[in-house]
Order: sequence, then structure tokens, then C-alpha cells
Amino acid sequence: MFCCISEHEKSQKTRSREIDKKLNKDRLTFRRTVRVLLLGAGESGKSTFLKQMRIIHGQEFDDDQVREYRTVIYNNILKGMRVLIDARQKLSIPWEDESCVKDAATVFDFSGSTKLDQSMFCDYVDSLKKLWKDSGIRTAFDRRREFQLVRKFNTAFHIHSQVSGPINYIPSKQDILLARKATKGVIEHQIMIKGVPFMFIDVGGQRSQRQKWFQCFEGITSILFLASASEFDQVLMEDRKTNRLVESCNIFETIINNRSFASVSIILFLNKMDLLQEKVAAVDLSQYFPEFKGDPRSLEDVKNFLCDLFDSRRRERAKPLFHHFTTAIDTENIKHVFQDVKDTILHDNLRTLMFQ
Repeated sequence: MFCCISEHEKSQKTRSREIDKKLNKDRLTFRRTVRVLLLGAGESGKSTFLKQMRIIHGQEFDDDQVREYRTVIYNNILKGMRVLIDARQKLSIPWEDESCVKDAATVFDFSGSTKLDQSMFCDYVDSLKKLWKDSGIRTAFDRRREFQLVRKFNTAFHIHSQVSGPINYIPSKQDILLARKATKGVIEHQIMIKGVPFMFIDVGGQRSQRQKWFQCFEGITSILFLASASEFDQVLMEDRKTNRLVESCNIFETIINNRSFASVSIILFLNKMDLLQEKVAAVDLSQYFPEFKGDPRSLEDVKNFLCDLFDSRRRERAKPLFHHFTTAIDTENIKHVFQDVKDTILHDNLRTLMFQ
């Protein structure tokens, strides 16, 4: 059976081989770190991408980190259930079983600032199971696009499988990728990739965290801007009215047109394509973006519109906008995409990154 390779793929592979040869030849003269800044609105997938970089390049999570992520996952589950309980009430969805009121109160006793260990989480398990079985909570979950729910609840790894697991639960790599912990401040993580030092800089995407972005701008080699492509029908948690995709476009416009980044490679990741594919089958994009004239059930039409939406925000048209469609929780997808991204970054910056 023959395997057809596009001209673009051939070109990418050729360029990748050329860069690898150059790096092997001049490895000892490579002195400057490649500084990659991850930007985007809250919950766009920046931290998940950074976790993928660790997994793909062999930096394992140690036992303490795994235990920390277990605590994060427990917090995600309880916070998520609190969101569903609150949404059920605000959406006027009745309980199927009125006795769930007591279980809801038990869950609401949980303080989001509390660090849950295994035994503490077990105190909530029975209430969580009962609530998850109630049709009122399930109906609220089905209407989750009307409010903001952590992705932990948007996957096949739902609460019932999590709380029914073994007592000595050890998060898998996939569980760690799905765990949601808001980034506060600036997180730097260095990874050696084929002998080249890459420093990934992750900063919080919530509005309250964005003033910290400016302290990270100096010496940046490249910016990876992540936008959640599936959030075209959702609003910000901060004000409950601003469309999340519009917010991402506005941030992108500020970054892409900043003169300070004239010589910086800026690459757009339209992320959460798995969720977008599900959403396109159920939600009409034109209800939220009337300028969309394509087929609302066509994933390709929607993807093309999203690309144009971000591309239209650029004032400088001399150089192309590189973009990728990604699913940050899919390791193979990110591995493939980052190969192209790495080559683009090194190709554009090899002269400045190496002593001549």
C-alpha cells in the first residue's frame, strides 16, 4: 500500500533534517536558550501544553508531583459538582430525588482552598455518587455550555468512574493532563530538546493575571498563543457576559500588533479541537457570530472561519500567520504539531541563538 505525502509535509521533513544537521554540526556553539512564552486566555490549554512537553520529552512527574495532582483532581471534582449544583438551581431544573438537597449541602461545605487528601475526599464520595445519578444534575451537565465547567467533567472520565475507583488512586498521565489548576504568577520550565535548551514560560490567563505578562516579554524567542476554539458559545466567568472567543481574539490582537514582537515568531494554536468537533454537531456558530456564512455543521467551514477571525486582527500582513489545530490532551497530536513548531522557531532564530 502506498502512502501519499503532501508537498507541505515533504518540505517540512526536508527543513527538519536540515536543522538537525546544523544543530549536530554546531552543537557546542549553541549558547542561548530558546525562550517560548505561552499566552492566551484562561483555560485555553497553556498549562496542559507544558505538561505535554514534559511527557513527550521524557521528564517524568515524581511521586510528590503525582500526589499533588491527585489533590488537584479531587478539588476539580468537588468544585465541578458545586458548579453543577449552582447551575441546576439558576436554570430552575428540579431535583429528581429531593433528598439530594442534603447531599448538595454536604458538597457545598467543601472549601475550595482546602487541600484534600485521600481520606478527606472519601467523606464526599457517597454524596457525589448520589448527586451524579440524579437527573437534575445530569440535565445541568447537558446544558454546560450555558456556564463554565472544568474540562474534567467534559470527558469520558466523568465523576462516577473517578469516585468508584480504588482507594489508593494514583493519577495516570492522562488524568494529570486533564487536571485543572489555574496558573498564578509565572511558571518557567526548562527542557532539553535534541541538545537545545528550551525555556517554556507559562503565565496565568485570567484577566487578573495579565498584568504579569509584561514582565515576561524581554528576550522572548517565540510566542505560542493558545485559543480555545470550542468556546464560541461560552462567556467569561469573570463577568458572565463577554464571549470567550471574542476575548481570545481581543488578546491576540493586542499581542500580534505589538511592535515589541516584530522579530518574534508568533504561532497560533486553535486548541480543543475534540470539543469543537462535538460542539459543531450540536450548536450553530452563526447564532453567536452572524458573520459566519458557511455550513454550521461543517467542521472545515467552522475551522476556516476561526482562522480568518484571528487572522483579520493582524495589521502587519507582510509575513504569514502560522497556525495549528490542536487538542492539548492528545499527546500524539501535540508531539506532531510541536515538531513543526520547533522547526519553525529554530529556522527563524538559528543565527541569533548561536555564536558565529
